[in-house]
Amino acid sequence: MDPVQPHPDAVPRDDDDAAAASPVDTRAGYVALVGYPNAGKSSLMNRLVEQKLSIVTPLAQTTRERVLGIDSRDGVQMVFIDTPGLVEPRYLLHRAMLYAATEVIDDADVVLLLVDAAAGMPEFSPDVLQLLTRATSLLVISNKTDLARPAQLETVRAWSRERFQVDPWEVSALTGAGVDELRAEIARRLPESPFLFPEDDISSQPVRFFVSEFVREAAFELFEKEVPYSIAVKVDEFRENASPLYIRATIYVERPTQKAIIIGQGGAAIKRLGSSARVKIEEFVGGPVYLDLWVKVVPRWRKDPLQLQRFGFSLPHPEKNA
Repeated sequence: MDPVQPHPDAVPRDDDDAAAASPVDTRAGYVALVGYPNAGKSSLMNRLVEQKLSIVTPLAQTTRERVLGIDSRDGVQMVFIDTPGLVEPRYLLHRAMLYAATEVIDDADVVLLLVDAAAGMPEFSPDVLQLLTRATSLLVISNKTDLARPAQLETVRAWSRERFQVDPWEVSALTGAGVDELRAEIARRLPESPFLFPEDDISSQPVRFFVSEFVREAAFELFEKEVPYSIAVKVDEFRENASPLYIRATIYVERPTQKAIIIGQGGAAIKRLGSSARVKIEEFVGGPVYLDLWVKVVPRWRKDPLQLQRFGFSLPHPEKNA
């Protein structure tokens, strides 16, 4: 499934009425979710679109690329953009992730800055703070209120008022507390506009993208330490007309020892990985799937610009990568 192109902005009308077009009675726009790793951005987006699109694990830095989720209801279309965590980059993949996160702040109609209320206050770099302060419309979201103590919630309130001169919205992406009120506030801030995507769409990204994400999520759940972070997944073959749906994907790792761990003794580990990922994919596509997984070693791919581009990452411009 190829990415969906936005609808034309023009509202169909008769030529006789061209001089007096009907006013737009819908709202639409882009809503970026940004924040530290593990602040709950992916969980909140899934809650807002009422569909699992972003993978969620207890480990930080699970999200590597922007994930788009579209929610259309009651005359409002919200195009949510889940982003990687705002981290200090240690190698080129981190720089690509930070670039993916910060690039959307300037262009989004609404920016949701998520803070894990139970984990202490984030310290953003001056460049990131500058981007956030000039956002078109910024909402600070105090997330995980179901876990935070009253004193921690008050700390977030004080921080938000000091840094951005706004009171935070207090929600729990896990329980849904406060999410409906937040949705209404986002809708109020979006511009009047025709819908940007077909009303029934839930994302503009292809199914192949979500397949690779679900394989990565299964790897985070099954393997420990550095192994999941060293994995990239690329879908090589996708036979939509086959029954069951046939998908062949390659899992790339950096070292032969990581390949051995993923395959496991007698292939046991990769069978568990494939079974877990297949269940996730079948739930997403709504039908049976035959998932054929392979493992290859590509040394230091996380630091190799050619390999990163091959895997679909957008790299910072040279002047931003200095």
